[in-house]
Amino acid sequence: MKGGFVFFASTLILIGAGMYCCTVVIPRAQAAELTPEQRSALQTQYDQIQKEIAEWQKVIDDTKAKGKSLQGDVTQLEAQIKKAQAEINKRTITINQLTSQINQKSQNIATLEERMQRGRDSLAKLIREKNQLETTPLVVVALSAETLSEFFADSDSIDSVNSGLQSLFDELQGVKTKTVAEKEALAKQQDAQLDAQHETQLLKKTIDNSKQQKAAELTLTKGQESAYNKVLAQKQAQATALRNALFNLRDAKGITFETALQYATAAEKSTGVRAAFILGILRQESNLGTNVGQCYLTDSATGAGKGKNTGTPMAKVMNPTRDVPPFIDLMGRLGLDPYNQVVSCPQSIGWGGAMGPSQFIASTWKIYEDRIERATGNGVANPWDAQDAVMATALYMADLGASAQTYSAERKAAGKYYAGSNWQSSGALKYAGSVLSYATQYQENIDFLKDF
Repeated sequence: MKGGFVFFASTLILIGAGMYCCTVVIPRAQAAELTPEQRSALQTQYDQIQKEIAEWQKVIDDTKAKGKSLQGDVTQLEAQIKKAQAEINKRTITINQLTSQINQKSQNIATLEERMQRGRDSLAKLIREKNQLETTPLVVVALSAETLSEFFADSDSIDSVNSGLQSLFDELQGVKTKTVAEKEALAKQQDAQLDAQHETQLLKKTIDNSKQQKAAELTLTKGQESAYNKVLAQKQAQATALRNALFNLRDAKGITFETALQYATAAEKSTGVRAAFILGILRQESNLGTNVGQCYLTDSATGAGKGKNTGTPMAKVMNPTRDVPPFIDLMGRLGLDPYNQVVSCPQSIGWGGAMGPSQFIASTWKIYEDRIERATGNGVANPWDAQDAVMATALYMADLGASAQTYSAERKAAGKYYAGSNWQSSGALKYAGSVLSYATQYQENIDFLKDF
């Protein structure tokens, strides 16, 4: 049997091919806490895999340096397959380590919560004692005391209780602070695990695609350079068609994919947000635009408007206090008619008035205007201009954390782009899932075009 995965109910075993050895088997029952021996074995395997990845990367680099040829392309593809397999092995180790850390932090949080509950119980008892002493008249306390010393002891105990309360409050505050820190650390660990799992899935897909590609090319060529050149010519034609393909934009004229990629690449350099992710957002917004319709503003005092194609009167096309003033101002600076410029129609709840491919409302666009202009070097930032819209989307997504370029960060940013603080709602997560699916497709296209 060649290299691959074998799954059992309680273990994950990686069976290697060629240079790969079997990975350390960790039963699920032990996943909460690794033994020193297991940690050492995992670290040793991790270091070995890192070396293997470097070796295969060297093969890839050397093959690329020699230029395109039949044998060179096959060799490079084989190296990519083995490097990807090594990456999967490394990610599996990382996930095992993260699982152990997350389980340990969960246990710590449970312990802290138990301490807080015991503290609450003690606090309730102290409060009851304090209330009893403070509500009992001092004369009654004195008369009920068998001795004078007992009277003073009962009286002074109020101060003692107060002191005890303060100490307990301080302890509880410290426990609460530590609990919050533990929970925040746990959330980051969970995001890291999610990212590692997602990268593993993408690497598996890369391996499958590479194997299929290799099999197809070997079948076609069978050592004949002319057949290889034919395949290469087909790929070049595919690359040309891809560059010239129309990239649709919401409420604006479409542009070629090559132009869209140029704008998105420039935005990535400026903001750190992946070009493919930016294009994914714009693609999703373009798809939504086919369902929500287009409107014109007709009354600046009320924000009412009408459908662009139907002329049907509509209320709440644009918020008259929040968005109409900056919208009118922007239209004046762009030299456009504010009553003949398309914006989004209102939905079942809330206002319409979102502008262009990036779907910013006028008040939000005003916040980003200066940053867009500095980043593009253009004049007045125009929501319907493709380059300005791409940069606006990238800047906003960077502010939402997408520049981290991790799966969890991009998923959260896309959800917030759609629904703000309600990004974990089912609708927002569905939107984010669609964006990430498009982003994966665009990343494959971008990677493909790098060779042509």
